Amino acid sequence: MAHVRVIAIGLACLAVACAPASSAAPTELSPDALATALTPQQPPEYYVDQANKYFDTLDISADPESAPSYSILVARWELPPWLWLTGYGRENMELTTDLAVSFEPSTVPTRDCRAFSVQPFARCYVSFEYEQGDCPIYEEFVFNDQGEITFIEAWSDQPGLLPMSDPNDRWAEGPDVQRLSTRVPGLGNELGLIDLDSEAMLQAASEDPELADFVRRARNFWGSWLEASDEAGPDYYACGCGWLE
Repeated sequence: MAHVRVIAIGLACLAVACAPASSAAPTELSPDALATALTPQQPPEYYVDQANKYFDTLDISADPESAPSYSILVARWELPPWLWLTGYGRENMELTTDLAVSFEPSTVPTRDCRAFSVQPFARCYVSFEYEQGDCPIYEEFVFNDQGEITFIEAWSDQPGLLPMSDPNDRWAEGPDVQRLSTRVPGLGNELGLIDLDSEAMLQAASEDPELADFVRRARNFWGSWLEASDEAGPDYYACGCGWLE
């Protein structure tokens, strides 16, 4: 995962210095549609493969040429104790991911990724391995009709930190799952492109504090990442990975 404080500082300086596929054809959707308006346009194995390719980019033992297809406005939202918005835009995502692995090398040997017929189309339980120990994570991936990843959402696989309250709802399919990806206007249009200043986004954000926070951070990525890093404190990695006794 890309959430190390030293990475945030380095990147801020750098920025200143320089389920079955649907047989139905896609229909025209509102520019402000939610992700749940989309149906799979690829076979299940495609979504699983894309999720695994994402984890390959965070695994120093994986093929360095293995990478997923990102939307131009892909976003990564990592819930506390991680640093909220940790990637926004294709180039930013690739840069933050590469530097995360450079500063905090990891492998991802344990992966269980599955495809679903409703968004998020790919959902994974994985375990990162760092020098300090294992770090179990639950992660979800939203896709557009072109098969590009548009939104990544991640939680620590620790008691009280997952998005589902029902212990039997392992794959977050119940009605009470707390995820942001299905509340973001624009992720459900054909290209999955969001507009931070659209009327629908502003209206939804006025009624949804988490969405409003996402918009605020997306408008000032580097500044908000530094802010989140300072607020998280020195032990957020240990908290998120379950290393604290």
